[in-house]
Amino acid sequence: MLTVVDADGMTPNGSLIDEIVREGARRMLAAALEAEVNGYLAELSGQRDESGRRLAVRNGFHAERTISTSAGPVQVKAPRVNDRRVDEATGERKRFSSAILPPWARKTPKISEVLPLLYLHGLSTGDFVPALEQFLGSAAGLSSATVSRLTAQWSEDHKAFQGRDLSRTDFVYVWADGVHLRVRLDEAKACVLVMVGVRADGSKELIALDAGYRESGESWSNLLRDAARRGMRAPALAVGDGALGFWKALREVFPETREQRCWVHKTANVLDALPKSAQPAAKNALADIYNAEDKEHAGAAVRAFAKQYRAKFPKAVAKVVDDQDVLLRFYDYPAEHWIHLRTTNPIESTFATVRLRTKVTRGAGSRAAALAMTFKLIESAQQRWRAVNAPHLVALVRAGARFDKGVLVEREQVTAA
Repeated sequence: MLTVVDADGMTPNGSLIDEIVREGARRMLAAALEAEVNGYLAELSGQRDESGRRLAVRNGFHAERTISTSAGPVQVKAPRVNDRRVDEATGERKRFSSAILPPWARKTPKISEVLPLLYLHGLSTGDFVPALEQFLGSAAGLSSATVSRLTAQWSEDHKAFQGRDLSRTDFVYVWADGVHLRVRLDEAKACVLVMVGVRADGSKELIALDAGYRESGESWSNLLRDAARRGMRAPALAVGDGALGFWKALREVFPETREQRCWVHKTANVLDALPKSAQPAAKNALADIYNAEDKEHAGAAVRAFAKQYRAKFPKAVAKVVDDQDVLLRFYDYPAEHWIHLRTTNPIESTFATVRLRTKVTRGAGSRAAALAMTFKLIESAQQRWRAVNAPHLVALVRAGARFDKGVLVEREQVTAA
């Protein structure tokens, strides 16, 4: 196919490279759809009617439609199948439905991931179409009505998520944090309360996400009690910052759960109590504590920090010494898990991009819509979360195994007298 290209490498439909990418995407999608239909028909090739004719055969193509993709608008004709088989249970004709390109699809999942981020930026649903049309080269499948339906569906998805049964999943480790996104929440002091857990197989999962007020004990208590009502078992260890609201609620709802303070938050709090000239050296001294070889060496590093700074900066030292037990609790667990347990980074890293990019908008939006958008962003990010190191050790932690200096202590063999 010949294409007219000007001196700047532009074509009537955009740049030449964009057109090549879209054409490649169109051909790959067409080939994938053909292969999917051929595989479906091959599986049913032995099913025939009384006259010996196949019950499932090709039947041309569906009408051409435009799919919005990250490569731009792509036109595609999906193969059509004539399936004359009958479902014995319902008496209705069976139908072929493509897993690659469902009948209702007008955009790829990646496009749907962009919409929540745009909302959190402050765009209204009416602004989505012109904004994405400039980026994608087409507004196909992105009308205001479509976006409104999506936001309504996401709110329902979040509601269903918050009400799901938790009794079938055992969360051994839990990270908790109150995230202040400064976006579209009804109250200026509102925040998003987030809990992420590690299942017994070592994989991570979002447990709960709801709005709170100043990370208060009441807000956290409501969230934890709701999780307990839905069957959540007490975690072996909870990791969070020094906010008293969460720890007070945790002791009321899950008193048997052990506590670990986040070293990122603690380091920031300690440095705030020091002059800027002393902060670099103090930061290195704090790193010597949480990067120590084991708990014994970490304790020695705490004493060294106190000796160096207590005379001039007693408040900074007290922030470490008073919380020493809960700051060093992670050393009681497998060494492979230490890097995961000493901070709330699994939550912080997920929200980092959103927190940095969001801006305060004029007028607050719907809290339910903002939570739904945030939920969809995390749901998307969750697919890329990796399991903790040495995931097989998580089940041993739940079973009550003991670890000395990060190494599993084998139970002594009991011999007959």
